[in-house]
Amino acid sequence: MILAVTGGKGGVGKSTVSVELGAALDATVVDADLGMADLPTGPGPDLHDVLSGRAEPIEAVREACGPVRLLPCGRSLSGARAADVTALDAVLRGVERAYGDVVVDCPAGLRADAGVPLAIADACVVVASPRQYALADAVRSRELARELDAGLVAVVINRAVDGAPETAFEEVLGAPAVVVPADPRVARTLEAFRPVVRTAPLTRAADAIGTVADAVRRAKRV
Repeated sequence: MILAVTGGKGGVGKSTVSVELGAALDATVVDADLGMADLPTGPGPDLHDVLSGRAEPIEAVREACGPVRLLPCGRSLSGARAADVTALDAVLRGVERAYGDVVVDCPAGLRADAGVPLAIADACVVVASPRQYALADAVRSRELARELDAGLVAVVINRAVDGAPETAFEEVLGAPAVVVPADPRVARTLEAFRPVVRTAPLTRAADAIGTVADAVRRAKRV
C-alpha cells in the first residue's frame, strides 16, 4: 500500500506523523515535499536526484536511517526545479515493490504538488490541529483526496492538550478521528529521528499512532 499523509496547513506535525506511522507499519517513508522538505537527509542521492534522472529510487533509500527506512528529498531550489514530478508514480511504485508499504509525507495545503502524491496513493491520513477551526482545512484535504480517489483511512488530531473535537471531525469527515496527545518526546521525533512507537511504546501518543496504524492495516484488507 502507498499511504499519503496530508493536511490543509503546514506546521500541524504531518512529517512527524509520517515517521511515526512508518515505524509502526515497518514502511518506507518518502518525503515528497519537493519545495519544503523537512525530514533528515544526509549524504547520498535524494528524491530530487531520482526525479531528475540522476539516480534510481532504490539508490536513494536510506535503509539504516535509524528505525525507519527513508527516501529523503533534497532542499535546494535548483533540485526542485529539475525534478520531474510526473515520474513520482513510478518512483513510489518501485519503492513499494522493493520494500512493501510506503508512507508519503505530502506537501501541506492544496497546492498542485500536494495533489500528485494523493493521485498515486491507495489511501490517505489527514493530519489536523486540535482546534475547531482546523475542521475546515481537514474537509478541504478530504475533498481533494476524494477527487483523486485516495480513500480517507483516519484523521489524526495532533498535539492535543485537552478537549479535542474528535466527534465533530468524525461526523463531518466520515472517518475515525484519533487524538495524539501533546508529548515532548513526539516533538523530538524528527530532531532525533527516534519515533515514540519504538522508543516509548507504552505512552498515550504511541498508543494513538498504533490505532492509526491498525486502521491502515484494516484498509489494506478491504
